[in-house]
Amino acid sequence: MSESYVFYQGKIVKEGEVSISIRSKVFNYGLGCFEGIRAYFDGENNQLYGFKLKEHYTRLLQSCKSLNINLDYTVEELCKWTIELLKKNNFKQTTYIRPVAFKGGEGIGPTLLDDDNRILIYCQPLDKYAGKPELSVCVSSWRRLEDNMLPPRTKATAAYLNSALASLEAAEAGYDEAIFLTSTNHVCEGPGENLFIVKKGQLVTPPPSDNILEGITRDLVMKLAKEELGIEVVERSISRTELYASDEMFFSGTAMEVTPVVKVDNRVIGEGKQGDVCAKIKELFFELTIAKNPKYADSCTPVY
Repeated sequence: MSESYVFYQGKIVKEGEVSISIRSKVFNYGLGCFEGIRAYFDGENNQLYGFKLKEHYTRLLQSCKSLNINLDYTVEELCKWTIELLKKNNFKQTTYIRPVAFKGGEGIGPTLLDDDNRILIYCQPLDKYAGKPELSVCVSSWRRLEDNMLPPRTKATAAYLNSALASLEAAEAGYDEAIFLTSTNHVCEGPGENLFIVKKGQLVTPPPSDNILEGITRDLVMKLAKEELGIEVVERSISRTELYASDEMFFSGTAMEVTPVVKVDNRVIGEGKQGDVCAKIKELFFELTIAKNPKYADSCTPVY
């Protein structure tokens, strides 16, 4: 196996040289936040593209601000280091990038006043995260965390215990993924994905006020639907039973990409297969991830 390199505290080093104390606050209390980013490989041109790097690092620094994790890096510097890291690892395949900002202090107590602020970036090959071309999901009995509890928009590491519990429940019941409801019983999102339904010619998705992560892929899907397909996009609260009556449904996310949902709580959605809107958005999405659409070329940062 070739040597793996990571970015840690201002340097690119061998992964085996990095150690985090068992006493650290990120391990003991989950005091950190992260991003998930993809770099897409274009085999035809032998080029790897960092996808939406600026948008992801902007969101990471916004998360850090909310959590009092003070990093001495700009968005531009983090983008530059990520490109250098991909080069150092010599990736020639679609790759997942995981930056983690965290509190590294070792004192007892879950304080965010700790001034030991650290950042780590690692990468790994990743093709299809979903594992299936179409998904069967369930509405979870677990509720989504709320903004004044542990804000979902921060991508806090601790918040993903909430996601893990919902995913566990879904898997043990034989489903591929879960859907959260809010405390007001409106549809929120998946454990790591935003959600869309198609109904009466509209593309509908829950608003940020329903405790969703304001997804970067979500924003892109809405833009593609409006500008490329001429579909009206509506951000509003969605009731659980609206899912059952929708014409189409799909997830979006960096790892999940654009993936259709064909069953919810054992109810068939639409015709029980990927719908036309999802298929068209997916086609547009994958075209622009490798800079094939000049209109969206600024989304792609070439590595080589």
